[in-house]
Parts: sequence; structure tokens; C-alpha cells
Amino acid sequence: MSNNQIVAKRKAQLRLRLLVILLASLPLLVAVIWVVWMVRDLITEMQKNQVVAVQSIVLQARKDELKHFVQAGSKVMAHYCAPENGAIKLSREGKELLRHMDFGDLTDDNYFFVYTMDGVNVMHPRLPQIEGKSLWDFKDASGNFIIQTLLTHARSGDHFVDYVWHRPSTGQIEDKLGYVEYVPECDLMIGTGLYLDYMKEVKTFIEKQTDQTIQRTRDRIVLIALASLFVVAAGGLTMNIHEQRVANQKLRRMAQQVVESQEAERTRVARDLHDGVSQWLAATKFTFETARLQLQKGHAEKSGQTLASGVEKLQEVMRYVREISHQLRSAMLDDAGLGPTIEQEGREFGERTGIDVQVRIGDIPALQKDVESDLYRTFQEATRNIEKHAGASHVDVSIDTDKAGLWMRITDNGTGAPHATGRLKNGIGLLNMRERIERHEGEFEFHSEPGVTRITAFIPHKYL
Repeated sequence: MSNNQIVAKRKAQLRLRLLVILLASLPLLVAVIWVVWMVRDLITEMQKNQVVAVQSIVLQARKDELKHFVQAGSKVMAHYCAPENGAIKLSREGKELLRHMDFGDLTDDNYFFVYTMDGVNVMHPRLPQIEGKSLWDFKDASGNFIIQTLLTHARSGDHFVDYVWHRPSTGQIEDKLGYVEYVPECDLMIGTGLYLDYMKEVKTFIEKQTDQTIQRTRDRIVLIALASLFVVAAGGLTMNIHEQRVANQKLRRMAQQVVESQEAERTRVARDLHDGVSQWLAATKFTFETARLQLQKGHAEKSGQTLASGVEKLQEVMRYVREISHQLRSAMLDDAGLGPTIEQEGREFGERTGIDVQVRIGDIPALQKDVESDLYRTFQEATRNIEKHAGASHVDVSIDTDKAGLWMRITDNGTGAPHATGRLKNGIGLLNMRERIERHEGEFEFHSEPGVTRITAFIPHKYL
């Protein structure tokens, strides 16, 4: 497998890991969004309940406050209406005292008011212009008789009244909670009230506090989620960096092994040429020179025999050169294809080594040149290892196809890989075979034990 192919494969693996990290992060993001939504919904519901509860408590407290103030005002009126005081004293001192008994400044609009039982205003500290006037027929925008309603509640003892009234400090018509009592000693109604805008203020305050709580909670959840995503991403990045370093080390080691393999192959070819071809050619040259000398001396018969010997040596050189060429690249592979080439190589291997070789070739299609070449080289490397290391007496070779793809199996009955199995498992021969198969997204398996060593190479259909 070339460096470019290895780099492309590593990049594809990196993209796959990044996709896995993304897919792992998506459920976390969905969970965070769901938790934020649930928390917001829960806090909003709590807000509503809190508003209702607080308003109820505040309202009850204000009712108690109104009741106490009006009861105090009733006692003042009852005192001034006693027979020994007389109506004039009530009219002057009593009204002035009630006028100054409001519980708040002018902007609070918390004051007492007094009416006769026929609807005439006796005292109103914020609206003195209505004092002495009858408001019996005064109605609100909805047509309700306000003063009549207040008088009715005072007579019946149902003291609390909800109504709308002109707010002196703002000039606006607003909702008001009133408390009224009938003072029989004076035959008058006294009352006071609170404008209900404070209830809105309570609600606004609670909603503001709730929104701040939601914001803080959401920020914390998002912060935790971001920290979790950072941890996931950092873990994935660390894993990728580590695996990238390991891959780079393997790539450098493989490149070194390729260089060493090429150098070893060049050394072998050079040795074969020097020890074989060169010596054969030197011997042949000497033979022909001898024949020439014999001809010069007139020994024609001896010269003919010497020439015949030289021709035999040339034939041996040609055969030897063909063997070297065949080891480098089989011409039969290009002409006849993988199946016939493996059969021929198997026969020659058996004849050369004396090992019983059985080759079974199934129905295999015409293969792509690079696939064909890689399978052939795998077969060559496997038989070379068997010859050098296995000490086998029988080798079984099979090539066949099924729905998945092409299978090549090479089995021998040798001694198996030495205990330094790593020498074979991690040696350059097996690494080269594995890389040749895996470059086509295939699978390579090596199994070895005493008596059985098996190499299995699989190429998927799409590469055939």
C-alpha cells in the first residue's frame, strides 16, 4: 500500500471518529435542551403557585391591617358620639382626628372615609370637595352603585368590599379593597381601603426573581453541558492524536521496511546476477575462447565438442535469467491470469522443493490487475516462507469465490511459526502480505501451530 493510500485511509478513520464523537454529543445536547425546557416549565409552574401563595398571604395580612385600622377608627367615632360629647364635638374634633389618622403619606392613598347611612359624605381627607355631598347614586363604569354597596356591606357585617375608585394621587380609576363598619352610636359608616397595585408589584417581583433563577439555572446547565462536551471532545481529540501518532510510527516503520525490502530484493538480484549469471557467462566465454583456439590449431572435432558445451552453458544462462525474471514478474500472470499462474507456480514449487503441493482453483472471474498482482505476490511470499522456515511435506492451495468475494487459502503441515512467532507475524513478509490485501479493504489472517499453518486472504466483491 502506498503512502498516499495509507494517509487517505487514516484520514477516513479520523473522519469516522469525529462522526462518532458528534453522534455521541448529539444525545447530550438533546438531553440538555430537554432538561432546560423541563426546568423552565417546572420553575414557571412554581412561580405561579408562589404568586398565588404569596398574594394570598399578603392579601390576608392587608385585610387584617384594614380591619384593625377601621376598628380603631370606629372606637374613635363611638367615643365622640357618646351623649356626653354631642354632635358638634363629633363634627369638629372627631372628623379632624379621623382626617389625620390615615396610615401613610399622601402618595399612599391610605385614608379613612365616613358616610351617613343615606350616602352623604361626612369626611374624605383626599377629596374634601365631596364632603357634605350625597353620593347615593354614584356609579362606576360598569353601572354599580359604589356607595350603596359599601353601606349594604356595613349593615350586613360583610365588611370587605372589592370595588373601583378614583385614586387621588394618580387620577386613575383603580381596583380597591375596602373594609367598612357601621357605627351604631353615630349611625354612620366608616371605612378605608387599599389600592391593589401592590399585588401587581408582588407578582412582578416574584416573576423577576423567578426569571433570574431560570437564567442562572439555564446558565449552569449550559456550562455543565459545555464542560461535558469539552471533555468528550478532548477525549476524542486525545484518542485521535494518540492513534495518529501510532499510525505515523507505523507508517514510518513500514516505509523503513519497504526500503529494507527493496534493498534486500536488489541485493538478492545482484547476488543472483553476480554468483549465477556472471559466472555462467564467464564460463561460457572461456568455453568459446577454448573452441577458437582449438580451431586455430586445426582440432575441428574437439572444437565442435567445445562449442556444443558452450551452447549448453548459454541455455543454462538463459534458463537462469528467465527464473530471475519470473521471480520479479511472471509474464504468465499477464497472459493467462491468476488461476493458471498459481497452478504453474505450484507445480514448479513442488518440483523444486520436493514438497507435495495440491492446488485447487475454483470459478474465479477476471480480476483487476492490481488485485491479481497482490494475490500473486501474497502467494509468492507465502511459499517462500514455507520453503525457508516451515519444513513442510504438504502444501494445500485453494482459490474460490462466493457471494462475499474471493478467498485464497494456503495451508502447510510444517513445524509452524517458531516461538518467536512475532518474527513471522510482525516480519516484513507478513506485513507486506497484510498490506497488499488490506489495501483492497480485504482481510488477512495468519494462524500457526505445530502441524498446521494457514494463511487466509479475502478480497470483497467490489474490488474484483
